[in-house]
Amino acid sequence: MDSTTASTRQRRKEARPAELAAAALALFVEKGFAATRLDNVAARAGVSKGTLYLYFDSKEALFRAVIEESVLPLIEASEARVVANLDDPARLLRALLVEWWECFGATPLGGTCKLMISEGGNFPEVAAYFNEQVIGRWSALLRQVIEAGIARGVFRPGSPEALRQMVFHPLLMQSVLQHSMFAGPPGRPLPEQYFDTYFDFILRGLGAADTQEPR
Repeated sequence: MDSTTASTRQRRKEARPAELAAAALALFVEKGFAATRLDNVAARAGVSKGTLYLYFDSKEALFRAVIEESVLPLIEASEARVVANLDDPARLLRALLVEWWECFGATPLGGTCKLMISEGGNFPEVAAYFNEQVIGRWSALLRQVIEAGIARGVFRPGSPEALRQMVFHPLLMQSVLQHSMFAGPPGRPLPEQYFDTYFDFILRGLGAADTQEPR
């Protein structure tokens, strides 16, 4: 075996966990967690079941790999963005929500939210992991931005958690709908001017000037 062939095989071996995680994500979103079998994942990735077991010993391990490979880097990037940009909470909030939609909500990764809604109760350990590593960290980020906006007088006083839910849940529901059987293929664009209208409502509602009662 020449050095070029050996190097190619090594690169292929190093890439295989990511390929298996991608195959698992596609099947989890298409079939659901319970209905996906390791044989299915191996076949989708084009490897034997024995090869899959070299890297992962369960569906739960595969799910964790999906999150670690694709979701946690997005959250870490958002955490760094928040640290660097808290001086402009309104602009930061808008950027975070658009980025969440483009990199998560409108992609196959968004299917993990629907997956947890529909099957999390049957797989409590998987749900607990997702809640801690994804939902908990993302929610904390949005609360931090909202708290900063309230402290700076940019956003109206109120419960940061209540405001976070009101701000984020419309986008979350859009993502869930994109991965529902009646909604068409994932990744389809939002209605025209969706974000313009969405942020007009959200930022006007959060705005500190709107706290005054009409006379």
